[in-house]
Amino acid sequence: MHRRILYALIFACFTSLLAFTQQSDDAVKALQGLERYREGLIPLFMSDFGNLGRYREANAKLSPPAASENRVVFMGDSITDIWKLEQSFPGKPYVNRGIGGQTTPQMLIRFRPDVIDLGPKVVVILAGTNDIAGNTGPMTTAEIEANYLTMAELARLHGIGVVFSSVLPVNNYTQRSKLFFPLRSPAEILELNRWMKNYCAQNGCVYLDYFTAMVDDKGFLKADLADDGLHPNEKGYAIMAPLAQKAIEQALSQH
Repeated sequence: MHRRILYALIFACFTSLLAFTQQSDDAVKALQGLERYREGLIPLFMSDFGNLGRYREANAKLSPPAASENRVVFMGDSITDIWKLEQSFPGKPYVNRGIGGQTTPQMLIRFRPDVIDLGPKVVVILAGTNDIAGNTGPMTTAEIEANYLTMAELARLHGIGVVFSSVLPVNNYTQRSKLFFPLRSPAEILELNRWMKNYCAQNGCVYLDYFTAMVDDKGFLKADLADDGLHPNEKGYAIMAPLAQKAIEQALSQH
């Protein structure tokens, strides 16, 4: 009897150690991947840190909005960049200004040409996940929040309604997700989302809660909503689109 208990304890310790080792290996690989990513962007960071060149031509070609046009700019990172807005919002004057991999300091640099100068009535900001991951270097939650504050203040100064989108949950359910998940602390995501929700409630902005609609019972992104544990797939965007539309309508009603 005692021997069986001992074997069970040894097995439990072994499996726990194995899981811990696997998590450590995943974290190391994720950090190595991040370092390779950052090294590959050194030429861009040195010449155009905010990537102002990405939308310069498109902005120049974009006509000013008509007086009755409810133009909306979606500002964000890859989750916005790969979102096919014309499919999710057919016929809507919605402008995509997402750039993959970007962080809030980069978005601040291009906030004037890519948002303010386009004359939208509303800006939908979806950011933060790459700040937490450290894509442009380590950042504290307070530093991320400060960049959100500045974007909101700039928008309001120019009569633009502000929608803060929650940071999406992440998961580690697939092999590809192991490159992203170790860099994005679920606790930090929750902390940033709590701050955004409170800020919006106190400052007349709209909080767009993707997180609650996309999180599973473990606190992770539902497995069927992303193939890599981070970027929504078609099913994920199908959940996000009506939530975004509702938030935009709320912001327009306050405009």
